[in-house]
Amino acid sequence: MADPSLIDATTRIGPSPALRVSVRALCEFGAKAGDLDFRFAPAPTAQEGIAGHQWVQGRRGPAYRSEVSVAVGFEGLLVRGRADGFEAAEDTGTGRARVEEIKTFRGDFDAIRHNHRALHLAQARTYGWMLCERHDLAEIDVALVYLDIATNEETVVEARCRRDDLRADFESLCRRFVHWALQEGRHRGDLARALEGLAFPHAGFRSGQRELAESVYRAATSRRCLIAQAPTGIGKTVATIFPLLRGWASQKTDKLFFLTAKTSGRGVALEALDLLARTASGVPLRVVELAAREKVCEYPGRACNGEACPLARGFYDRLPAARDQAVATPRLTVPATRDVACSHAVCPYFLAQEMVRWADVVVADYNYYFDTSAFLFALTRQEDWRVAVLVDEAHNLLDRARGMYSAELRAGDVEAARRLAPAHVRPAVARVRREWRASQQAQVTDHAALDEVPEGLRDALRDVVAVLADHFAASASASAGTLPDVATAQAPLQRFFFDALQFTRLCAGSLAGHSVFESVRGGEGPREADAIAIRNLVPAPFLQRRFAASMTTVCFSGTIAPFAFYRDMLGLPGDAGELEVASPFRTAQLEVRIAADLSTRFRDRARSMGRLVDLVAAQFERRPGNYLVFLSSFEFLAAAHARFARRHPAIATWTQSSAMREAERDAFVARFRPGGRGVGFAVLGGAFGEGVDLPGERLIGVFIASLGLPQHDARNEAMRERIATRFGGDGHAYTYLYPGLRKVVQAAGRVIRTEDDTGVLWLLDDRFARPEVRRLLPPWWHVEVVDARLCETEAAPAYRPLPVPP
Repeated sequence: MADPSLIDATTRIGPSPALRVSVRALCEFGAKAGDLDFRFAPAPTAQEGIAGHQWVQGRRGPAYRSEVSVAVGFEGLLVRGRADGFEAAEDTGTGRARVEEIKTFRGDFDAIRHNHRALHLAQARTYGWMLCERHDLAEIDVALVYLDIATNEETVVEARCRRDDLRADFESLCRRFVHWALQEGRHRGDLARALEGLAFPHAGFRSGQRELAESVYRAATSRRCLIAQAPTGIGKTVATIFPLLRGWASQKTDKLFFLTAKTSGRGVALEALDLLARTASGVPLRVVELAAREKVCEYPGRACNGEACPLARGFYDRLPAARDQAVATPRLTVPATRDVACSHAVCPYFLAQEMVRWADVVVADYNYYFDTSAFLFALTRQEDWRVAVLVDEAHNLLDRARGMYSAELRAGDVEAARRLAPAHVRPAVARVRREWRASQQAQVTDHAALDEVPEGLRDALRDVVAVLADHFAASASASAGTLPDVATAQAPLQRFFFDALQFTRLCAGSLAGHSVFESVRGGEGPREADAIAIRNLVPAPFLQRRFAASMTTVCFSGTIAPFAFYRDMLGLPGDAGELEVASPFRTAQLEVRIAADLSTRFRDRARSMGRLVDLVAAQFERRPGNYLVFLSSFEFLAAAHARFARRHPAIATWTQSSAMREAERDAFVARFRPGGRGVGFAVLGGAFGEGVDLPGERLIGVFIASLGLPQHDARNEAMRERIATRFGGDGHAYTYLYPGLRKVVQAAGRVIRTEDDTGVLWLLDDRFARPEVRRLLPPWWHVEVVDARLCETEAAPAYRPLPVPP
């Protein structure tokens, strides 16, 4: 579709829209040429670029005009922009007016890529024509000013340009763009009209499905966010996508981003979109699936530049034809994008990113919108898109976002970088390690958590980043390596640079209670065990900007309660709506029992192990079938499985192992077949605790021998203290209880998957009987607190309920 920022808001939908486009977007569409080139050369930051522009502008004379707004029309297209600098003919001393386009760089001027220079020149010449038109000039001096931010030296590429030549280039760019943009405008009109009549793809709504769909629609209409908990089996994916498509025109939506934590989630979203498209034949909905670079690269291990990769060579020359074919392919899944890319010999990863501009729906991982350098978020801001964001299984976003806004350095990595660094860089790297050691001298325990990064260490990291950035920009060897090319000799130094860069970005401001600085001493172990980190605890301050940039964001999951916990930790706006959809399942479908006389605390495990495995066996004998036992760690799992196998060898068992490959995970799940009989052992919170669908006889019972509480250690205690300070209370629930019980409820959810399933759930720890824990269990469960000792033999016909406080 047409880049929405390029089409006038009042005429976005219609057969002949009035179009407007920025100079930058016009030139990016039509003036890029040559190779993809992502050689490793650190670029100036946005702040450095702004400062560089201002520095150059400040050096000019009093007649120099900065940031000159200009606009010129061409055949219904309005081109707008701001020229960096302009001097009238009477002020230049040459008798000709002069326009400047300022670009900042770092290092060797000759290393600036050809495709970048072509784009820069097109922008400068476009501004030249626009100023000729405004001031009725016959000619103008067009100057590209390149500022090296490390030295403040200018390199000027200047040419005297005739008005007619500039006009010819400008009109050529406009014609290419107008043809495409009119086509995309027609697409938007066709799409809006088709979606207004979109029908729900099933004969009727399932229980709770209509409630969810209506809440999503209202949230989008009112430009609010929504947090929604809806149980498995109601069709959450269709219920969230459908209302956003149906309201596409009235809500003036530009893009829908469906974001997932796992590849399987992308597949479910794509299936739902295909279903909706089949229901409304003729809906010209364009869908693009984004995947990680390493998953789609055709030449893994090669650098992303034309010298190393044939699909990068001439990428921009072949892009227009590839784009034409891609835009005619409504479902650009990863395989479909690969087919188009290979037919035109272009890179599939970067073709998919290009097609995001022209797609209606983008299906991608969380990091594409929420990460520090998120591609979709950056484009949304740059192009001023109105986006609706769906966050699938949103309970996963908390831990994922914490990782996005954390950074770590290990002593071994610093030492490897110091050994590899050239002589002029080595002192800066050595200073980091020296300041690191100095900060540890006041450390009385092996783990320290501070509210800020020590000043000397922060300054040393900032300096080493600047020194390394200049080194890589100027180094001839840097041009041979790229970001994904870790086989280069300088890879350890590059990795250290990126780790240090992330560190400095995160500590540029105050950690302000959302993060902590951690210092870990290795003690008597190897020095590589020493580590420092900025550990994010509350990602809310970072995610708030992402929520604010969207028209609406819907965070939905089967387990995203309590709502207050996720609102606080994720930073959802204060006016965000809340919805809890009642479960379609009946209480009678699931027997829930708490073994109140059994403890799985670490100190009690050895004493309880025999009774635990006998209880599992007794339930199996009472109702043979497939069962799944969840334990808190692989160590606990191994001990419980070994005891079970010795005491009950006639019962088939299979176990989860650490670092299972995909084929091994599939084989584990395949053991749960209809009519099967056996017991699987898995780790709570691991690969089989969520996203595994085992309906009917494939699974008839689950045992959970843990509350899933995070480990009680110095790191989590530091988190608890700061969360208590930020949100009040003692922080225990936010740090331990809520994250643990979420894993329990997710694992329990493997039993009942449809309205026809029946099964049993055993919660094997006395702490489950506590009122504050029972209140967090799903309301449709009828929980019995029992004396499990009466259940440990096949002969026992019943168990004795125990009285519990309300």
